[in-house]
Amino acid sequence: MEGQQLKPIAILGAGSWGTALALYLARRGQTVRIWSIEESEITAMITDKANNRYMPGFSLPDQIHPMTNLEEAVSGVEDVIVVVPSAGFRHTLAMLKPLIGPHVRITCAAKGLDTDTGQLLGEVAEEIFTRQRPFAVLSGPSFAREVAAGLPCAVVIASHHKPLLADMMQRFNSPIFRIYTSDDVTGVEVGGATKNVIAIATGISDGMELGSNARSALITRGLAEIIRLGTALGGKLETFVGLSGLGDLILTCSDNQSRNRRLGLALGKGRDLLEAEKEIGQVVEGKRNAELIAKLAKRHGIDMPICETVWQILQNKLSAKDAISILLARSAKSELLSS
Repeated sequence: MEGQQLKPIAILGAGSWGTALALYLARRGQTVRIWSIEESEITAMITDKANNRYMPGFSLPDQIHPMTNLEEAVSGVEDVIVVVPSAGFRHTLAMLKPLIGPHVRITCAAKGLDTDTGQLLGEVAEEIFTRQRPFAVLSGPSFAREVAAGLPCAVVIASHHKPLLADMMQRFNSPIFRIYTSDDVTGVEVGGATKNVIAIATGISDGMELGSNARSALITRGLAEIIRLGTALGGKLETFVGLSGLGDLILTCSDNQSRNRRLGLALGKGRDLLEAEKEIGQVVEGKRNAELIAKLAKRHGIDMPICETVWQILQNKLSAKDAISILLARSAKSELLSS
């Protein structure tokens, strides 16, 4: 593929993941415009020729153009990748809507639920742009720093729009960034949002030094919770045992590059929540989405004790020690996913 023949692509969100995607595409010869609502972040990127706040140690190649003006960033593009935190997703799309024509496609690389409504981000996009707007979700086990460093990974792009899937495959797929396609937008989104809450739980367990057995149990039962919720919302079972489900869950729960796991580790060691967040220094999506996922599960009558317990801990209604005791004291039952 010759990246120079492709139109410029706009990435909205200049955090670690947005920067990593920009670096990857630029190295493939593609022109990338990167924008953030935080003008100071973009100004610093222009001055430093790097994103020293979120992705230090990587110079920005000439193909990356940081921009403070959203209208200029999306002018003439065919594809926009939205990588803002889930809490800012709706507002970003609302700003984007009057600036783009009907031909522009949206790919969501954020993970989470809408803060105001608890909707999946794809539902928010459909509400703002209608179902006719081509929409895709990019998700899977992929730490930003490893992608920026050129280390291999495999992810999923899900969409109901086949031309968009084909074009995203052309843009992204390579031996070090393997793309798998799917039409299960809901399943991919649910896996990406919910695994962050389970990662907090496994971090708490490891922070309390409960051992590898406990971590494995939490990951496995956490997957059962994800499957129960995801299939109830219309996702496909096979999605949750693939890269954007089990793959992303294992990565986020087992490696300290995960901000969600690190938050859990701090809580398990008895650290203060606000202090732990400040030390991490970036958005912890699992903390933001624990309440939304617990409420979504309750609304659909889905039993998600791990996610519910994490939410109780984050509200200071339960200590980490008491929470683990409650989980371990739950009544014995069949391991069937529907139980």
